[in-house]
Amino acid sequence: MGSKSKIMDFVLGGINQVRDDRAICDLFSGSGSLSGAIGQQATVVSNDIQAYSSLLADTYNRAYRDQSTPSANHLLGAAAEILAHRKRKLAVDYGGEMCFAAFNEYEESQRKLLTQDFEYEWHLFAKNYSGTWWSYEQCLWIDAIREVAEGFRSNPIYPVIMSSLMFAMAYTSQGTGHFAQYRDAKTHSAHKDILIYRKRSIGQYFQRKYCELLDYIPDQPLDTPHRSTTLDFKECLRRFEGGTVYADPPYCFVHYSRFYHALETLVLYDFPRLQIQRGNVVKGRYREARHQSPFCIQSQVRGAFEDLFEGVKASNSALVLSYSNTGMISLDELLAIGEKILPNKKFEVLTIEHEHMTMGRKADKKRSVKEGLLLASA
Repeated sequence: MGSKSKIMDFVLGGINQVRDDRAICDLFSGSGSLSGAIGQQATVVSNDIQAYSSLLADTYNRAYRDQSTPSANHLLGAAAEILAHRKRKLAVDYGGEMCFAAFNEYEESQRKLLTQDFEYEWHLFAKNYSGTWWSYEQCLWIDAIREVAEGFRSNPIYPVIMSSLMFAMAYTSQGTGHFAQYRDAKTHSAHKDILIYRKRSIGQYFQRKYCELLDYIPDQPLDTPHRSTTLDFKECLRRFEGGTVYADPPYCFVHYSRFYHALETLVLYDFPRLQIQRGNVVKGRYREARHQSPFCIQSQVRGAFEDLFEGVKASNSALVLSYSNTGMISLDELLAIGEKILPNKKFEVLTIEHEHMTMGRKADKKRSVKEGLLLASA
């Protein structure tokens, strides 16, 4: 959600208008698309309070391959060896004929693993997510590859392994592009569609992306001293030594932590307490303690932008701020706040027509908006 990859030329055009030769702080880096676009030309401080984001940015700018880099076959072989010792009583052959009633019975039995104990340590996804976005078998593979990845945590290839696993999770998930709610097979058409994703192999999708990334990353570290942090935006600005701040905060009431909590849990692998409502675990299996952004709360959004502008002022930085005409606050109001806090800056607003993905939240899949860039330069 909110990725600027399709209008990256527009974003980079704005950044190039105001930047100097100092670092660029990507304050809300998300999927790391800015790091991928500009990391070869400038130092990027990639920040996002969600931990999975830092691994995506590190894949672009800090990962490299060397003599110790494992092949995809090595990693998947290690995962398969782990699974050879697992008791897989609920594994289902989705390749055969499976009637509507039997499918739902299997799904329900897998979801009951949430209340059961496991005899081995690396079982988080099998326990929390079986029968939801992924099948029990798919969750076993997620857990096993994650366990293998942990052995490479201090290796420069670690972000690539984790990013490839995130890719595999995304393309085998039966959801609608995020993890806010999994789909129920309430109709025969839904059952038929969900089966498409249940048949997909975590290992095959992992291998595909991992091999692509091995071709992409360099064979030695980049000379540019990129950094990745997982800080609140105010703390990140306090630590930033100055340069250009690119800020792409959330635009609406939707908290990203609700949509991508499964990726955060994959990275942290901390067996979080799940959100409870009326005595039951919420269907979305959300982390009980998940980030709530002030940019997504109407009563806090103005104060959040004031804090952002103050942070830019304190670090003596230029600013490029992405925002939409459908956001929680108007572009005109943003400009007024900026001019008040940064009276010595020169302001300019650039706009472009863009289509936002609704990610299944609305009946329409895309929505035309006016994407704006608020530039503040010396």
